[in-house]
Amino acid sequence: MATTEIYRYLSLDNNIEIALDPEGYLVDLGQWTPDVARALADEEGIALDEAHWEVIEVLRDFYERYEMAPAMRPLVKAVGRALGPDKGRSIHLMRLFPGSPAKVAARLAGLPKPSHCL
Repeated sequence: MATTEIYRYLSLDNNIEIALDPEGYLVDLGQWTPDVARALADEEGIALDEAHWEVIEVLRDFYERYEMAPAMRPLVKAVGRALGPDKGRSIHLMRLFPGSPAKVAARLAGLPKPSHCL
């Protein structure tokens, strides 16, 4: 579940401000749009391409089905089932979302922080 503590705002080009919690996750998950994902990715130094969007879509589908963002192991499995074994590998996800792929990808997908992620 997303926290309600507002730490800062993400400003979009169209003068919309999106509230973020202290870890950079959306306070109101309903405010997510592809433009929000792009702005968050810019802050991470990530240029979103088709491979990123595929994973973001898998994450959003996972959240819709299970009402939680997956930690790394379930994320790898979900991506593998949806996109094939070559993309369902942790090394692929680490190239796309450096650092902690489950946390970074969830943040860009507008989802809460995955449980069981430090």
